[in-house]
Amino acid sequence: MPIIVIAGTIRIDPSKRDEAAAAALEIMKETHKEEGNLAYAFSQDLDDDGLIHIFEKWESQEALDFHFKTPHMAAFQKQVGSLGVKGMDLEKYEVASVGSVF
Repeated sequence: MPIIVIAGTIRIDPSKRDEAAAAALEIMKETHKEEGNLAYAFSQDLDDDGLIHIFEKWESQEALDFHFKTPHMAAFQKQVGSLGVKGMDLEKYEVASVGSVF
């Protein structure tokens, strides 16, 4: 079964950066507790206050599907509207093999 990776960016109103960080931290903490979650991270771009990078890694599509139905995901989705989201670019990858870079 392939590992599922979600990677991409969210563009927000830069004046909402602190609010976005707080919302991201909350959903990260809760998502890390989910069975099947291997990685879940939001990171603020060091050169662009309005850009947030997202990286997720899941054991299976079923684990990702469960994540989308959790109360913390619903709460986060409600908060997104207040963060001045200007765009999202997220892609899903199904990874058949993983190895060391070096």
